[in-house]
Amino acid sequence: MNRRHTIAVLVNNQPGVLQRVAGLFGRRGFNIESITVGESEEPGLSRMIIVTTGDDRTLEQVQKQLYKLIDVIKVIDLSANPMVARELALIKIGAEPATRPEILGIVDTFRAAVVDIGPTTLVVQVVGDSEKIDAMVELLKPYGLRELTRTGVTAMTRGIVKP
Repeated sequence: MNRRHTIAVLVNNQPGVLQRVAGLFGRRGFNIESITVGESEEPGLSRMIIVTTGDDRTLEQVQKQLYKLIDVIKVIDLSANPMVARELALIKIGAEPATRPEILGIVDTFRAAVVDIGPTTLVVQVVGDSEKIDAMVELLKPYGLRELTRTGVTAMTRGIVKP
């Protein structure tokens, strides 16, 4: 059964590593819904957070293939355990002065923030899980969605890490 997986891949911070990892997913027929990459807590290593959909057997094969890539240090299926996952979105919407109070009500409800005000637009920043962002986008669509950009999911397991 296909389900959503969030995978953390610890890699050497080297040119071409992202391309090799993404290429492996493509060759296996896995679509990458989102991918974020940044420095990790260890100097010289980066952490990729990849969100994809597939069955458990295929995911296991992808994990084994990832370990065959020379710059891959560790692969963890974060979605197999309780995790904290967040995403950031910037949403530009049409906002004539008459509709702004309604829009600000939505922004407040979602604990989002207006980060830019133009003569006929607002840019809203929202942080949360993907479902929260999807819900906010749906509520703002009637005002005229002008532009949307999302960071992709970043995540880690909950709780205390055992040494």
